Amino acid sequence: MPPMEGFIAPGFEAVAAAFAVEPRGGSALTVLRHGEPVVDVREGWRDPAHSLPWDENTLVNVYSVGKPILAAAVLILAGRGLIDISAPTAAYWPSFQTKATVRDLLAHLAALPSFPVERPVAAWSDWDLLCADLAAATPEWEPGTVAAEHAMTYGHLLGEVVRRVDGRPPAQFVRDEIGPDLGFALSDADMSRCADLEFESPGWPAQTLGEPGSVHARAVSNPPGARDLAVLNSPLWRRAAVPAINTHTSSRAMAQFYADVLAGRLPALAVPQYTGFDRFLDSDVTWGFGVQIEADGTWGQGGLGGNAAWADPARGLAIAYVTRRLGDFDAVDRIEETLAQLPADSSHAARPAADS
Repeated sequence: MPPMEGFIAPGFEAVAAAFAVEPRGGSALTVLRHGEPVVDVREGWRDPAHSLPWDENTLVNVYSVGKPILAAAVLILAGRGLIDISAPTAAYWPSFQTKATVRDLLAHLAALPSFPVERPVAAWSDWDLLCADLAAATPEWEPGTVAAEHAMTYGHLLGEVVRRVDGRPPAQFVRDEIGPDLGFALSDADMSRCADLEFESPGWPAQTLGEPGSVHARAVSNPPGARDLAVLNSPLWRRAAVPAINTHTSSRAMAQFYADVLAGRLPALAVPQYTGFDRFLDSDVTWGFGVQIEADGTWGQGGLGGNAAWADPARGLAIAYVTRRLGDFDAVDRIEETLAQLPADSSHAARPAADS
């Protein structure tokens, strides 16, 4: 196993130690304080054969961690007066039949948690087809009344609004307006930087499917492939635009995204829109714009398999943890618990990390 590499600021050694407790054979952690790195470490490999060490340029599929990026894209256009988020979605997408506002889309309240037409794996490559399916769909309940994380559909719903208002495909809009290495619909050059995903155990896909017939199970099953390594590690998937779940990024890029939100360079996301039961998560939640807001004041978004990125405004921290080995959130929990012990006003200079 390659040693942990990177750097750690004095006073943040415990955070790096929490990261290093359980090497996952390919993962990275970045913590920015007021935009400056205080932890930036990585370990392991990009591939199952352990032939390609994880480096500072590695990208990995982080599932739902990418959702707030699309929320920010819509809010950028709203800030320019090009979108009224209280307006019906159909004002910008005329064929869209569901009576949901743009705000409903942003807050997982559109009642369209699943793609409504059974499609094959190849449909992930057909943006127009999947958007047309959503436009013609009948909502599963009254929009605006109850949340269900739009696990697979969120990126198409918001991305199509962006495309119709701005003209640029959502992947290009993100590159131009938000930042690099927050990618989907990847170029060949970026595909060459990707880590291959692995499962913690052979049974992991079935264990995370949800109860048969549930909102969760239906949402994640169509089109198929979102839990199939042969799909997830394929050029088809990496070239596709599925911004709800196939953002390929690094811990540095995701932490920078949250730092930019905290600094006001990107629109505010932690604006409460809904508190209550979420039918996809099967638990209570407070949704902002693409992020979950916690009682302790932190906010962010996790991704299937143990990826996560979040902000801790009280400490001025932007944090991102990414991994290619899909399993549990134990590493994120350890890191979060350790960060919670730090004082809000600590200030440290960086130093090289020791091998571990």
